Amino acid sequence: MSRKRKPLPQELVEVDIESLTHEGRGLAHIDGKAVFIDGALPGERVRFRYRRIQRRHDEGVAVEVLRASPDRVEPKCPHFGICGGCSLQHMSPEAQIRAKQSSLEDVFTRIGKVSPQRWLEPLTGNHWGYRRKARLGVRYVAKKGKTLVGFRERGNSFLADLSRCEVLHPRVGERIEAIAETIDALSIRDQVPQIEVAIGDDPCVLIFRIMAPLSTPDLSVLMSFAEREDFHVYVQEGGVETIRPLPGQGIDLHYTLPFHHVRLEFLPSDFTQVNLELNRHMIDQALDLLQVRPEDRVLDLFCGLGNFTLPLARRADFVVGVEGDDGLVSRAESNAEQNGIANLRFHSADLYGQLTQQPWMEERFDKVLLDPPRSGALEVLDMLPRMGIERILYVSCYPATLARDADRLVNELGYELVAAGVMDMFPHTGHVESMALFERKG
Repeated sequence: MSRKRKPLPQELVEVDIESLTHEGRGLAHIDGKAVFIDGALPGERVRFRYRRIQRRHDEGVAVEVLRASPDRVEPKCPHFGICGGCSLQHMSPEAQIRAKQSSLEDVFTRIGKVSPQRWLEPLTGNHWGYRRKARLGVRYVAKKGKTLVGFRERGNSFLADLSRCEVLHPRVGERIEAIAETIDALSIRDQVPQIEVAIGDDPCVLIFRIMAPLSTPDLSVLMSFAEREDFHVYVQEGGVETIRPLPGQGIDLHYTLPFHHVRLEFLPSDFTQVNLELNRHMIDQALDLLQVRPEDRVLDLFCGLGNFTLPLARRADFVVGVEGDDGLVSRAESNAEQNGIANLRFHSADLYGQLTQQPWMEERFDKVLLDPPRSGALEVLDMLPRMGIERILYVSCYPATLARDADRLVNELGYELVAAGVMDMFPHTGHVESMALFERKG
């Protein structure tokens, strides 16, 4: 028999906010129990409404700020507080980056039992219009008589009713209503669950996920929309292998790394960094920290389509890139050829699997760059000392696994954590990207 949920308290509760959680919510305690409060900042006194009661902690949303933090600012987006795409627009960008640095310090101490010898200056860029990759939900809502396009509401699965988005690239963020009206005009408007956005240096691709075939009038609507709004429209009827451009809509997406004289082409479905400006800053800093010399052999693990590999090859004697996605490896090889870079080699390998038979495992390298997904790079760490690696540059999208891996590298494998710092890849969110440099002791 299921346990009946207690009804939520209806009255507003007044409380002091102690700190910020890693997700960007205010933390308070009531009778010893933690409460995570959306829209509240450290040092503030707020009135909040309960939104969820759980066994270990409760959740709420600030309704009134009685004592404001000096870090509080007016959110730019009219949908902030309803849309779940951002959580920190009410906090100044400078305070956001300080909070992310503090979050990284906390996990290094608590999980990694390590501390860097020096902290890097945070990498920052434009706080608005930075997202060039996104997955937008789509839903026709009969009660509203229209289609909604955007992100989910904060705290539930409903789509927010957006007219614009301030963090999406303006090519898309300022055209949310035009996109929604176009879907409304389709005969299959209730069979379009999502749109993927992919933007390189210039062209913008929208991939419409469709659960039913397009009619001839539907095709005409989408083609007219693409021409009018300067989009390239693709459709996806099944898995990623079914993604295809509408007639005449195909385009070669690319982005450039001018400082390294590199141009990288990619497919709309490929993983690329959402923030192109920060990606360029990140690559510059990574190569500077690695101190790549003309005689160095460098290993780039989780290399993707060559985002770091090709710039590394401009400086090193030879670079080996390893990636688990065969398609990305193929694109990386093509990118190297088109850029006229021959002093590198790519391998396809599951970096979380058995690697002893991999040919590159028998080679020696001076330096390694790690750019793993959220799950981290623990499975490959033990092999690094055996390969002669003296310097490791670790690019992380999840602080907890970076801290766990730092514990292994420093406290068991004989490396020192020389430097670390955060990168504001996702302004106005609690997402923390970071970079850490390790060197072999002695």
